[in-house]
Amino acid sequence: MGCASCSSGKDGLPKGCKNNGTCGTDSCNKLSVFDWLSNMELPNGEEQFNVVEIRFKNSRKEFFRNTESLTLQMGDVVATEASPGHDIGIVTLTGELVKVQMKKKNEDPYSDDLPKIYRKATQKDIDVWQEAKDREEAVKKRSREIAIRLKLKMKISDVEFQGDASKAIFYYTAESRVDFRQLIKEFAYEFKTRIEMKQIGFRQEAARLGGIGSCGRELCCSTWLTDFRTVKTSAARYQQLSLNPLKLAGQCGKLKCCLNYELDTYLDAIKDFPKYDDKLITKKGKAVCQKIDIFNKKFWYAYEGDYGNWIEIDLEQVLEIVEAAKQKNPVQSLEDFKAEEPEIEIEANYENVVGQDSLTRFDRPKNKRRKKKKPSNQSHKAKPGPTKSPNTKSNKPNKRTSKKKPSSNSQKNNTNNAK
Repeated sequence: MGCASCSSGKDGLPKGCKNNGTCGTDSCNKLSVFDWLSNMELPNGEEQFNVVEIRFKNSRKEFFRNTESLTLQMGDVVATEASPGHDIGIVTLTGELVKVQMKKKNEDPYSDDLPKIYRKATQKDIDVWQEAKDREEAVKKRSREIAIRLKLKMKISDVEFQGDASKAIFYYTAESRVDFRQLIKEFAYEFKTRIEMKQIGFRQEAARLGGIGSCGRELCCSTWLTDFRTVKTSAARYQQLSLNPLKLAGQCGKLKCCLNYELDTYLDAIKDFPKYDDKLITKKGKAVCQKIDIFNKKFWYAYEGDYGNWIEIDLEQVLEIVEAAKQKNPVQSLEDFKAEEPEIEIEANYENVVGQDSLTRFDRPKNKRRKKKKPSNQSHKAKPGPTKSPNTKSNKPNKRTSKKKPSSNSQKNNTNNAK
């Protein structure tokens, strides 16, 4: 983390700044640098390097000379030299590692032209700085409305007020040159402050605004990436990625910077490979490359006119076929070099994943019971026909009220009692 308040407490647990996810000094996880020399003492007679790296809003970092020999630590808020007035920033790096950062950005560590640090920020400085920061969102919204009204082909992506609120920097992106002379006049009249316009690229805009990439992590350009190298479409071709602009483009609309991360590994792996467009010449015909597995060194070729039949060949065999074609002694066919796949016997071991239930339990429909119609209360005439005596009983038992038949002895006893 970037501020000293995030250090460990007495029990070894991180203290944190208690801001519920937002850093109180606005420096956590924003191009932060881990000072691995912070616990090491300098040799006797060696003075500490008096240049300090200070970060302002978002990813803007500059170097300032500590001429007053102030005791500064990472996370301290300081007042620095600006033109005009002074600016408020946060210390992100001190000590010998600042030399490494300056050399990385092609700056002279011992230059006399570096601006200086005035003092540690007082409470009044911090209050003025905080009020200026609170105005930035409303000013950005109003500035965009003015730019749209003037029909300027530009996009104002961010606004940054100086620490003493004497100047406002407007960052914008545009595809071509923009005449914003009238725009500056209206900005100065509207916001009553000094105006400075800075054009940035689309990658710098994404770095300032931040966001979440398709990988699920924060953007590299807004967390640790400091230089923007050109990314070409060939980087995706070497890594055999689909040339889909929706998948290869980042938040900035340009090709993702991460396409360059593993490019050197792929280039080292394919330096001995034949070109993808080269055809293998055999007596049976010419074969075209369909697919390459770079790290397993496998090739898949298909004859012209029979593109559905792929033949797998190793790298050594491909080089042998190419060398034979150069000596005008082509091989018979690619089938002679086809890699034989080992047969793997798979034992059938099936388990009843459904449990004890049958898979055909829903095949037979259930018999639907017909409901008997209840007799109507209206009087009806009896139909002529054979009449049954009231003592006669049907031999058919009722399905719903069927019970076990009594034994023969019990039947006799019941008839005797009835008599």
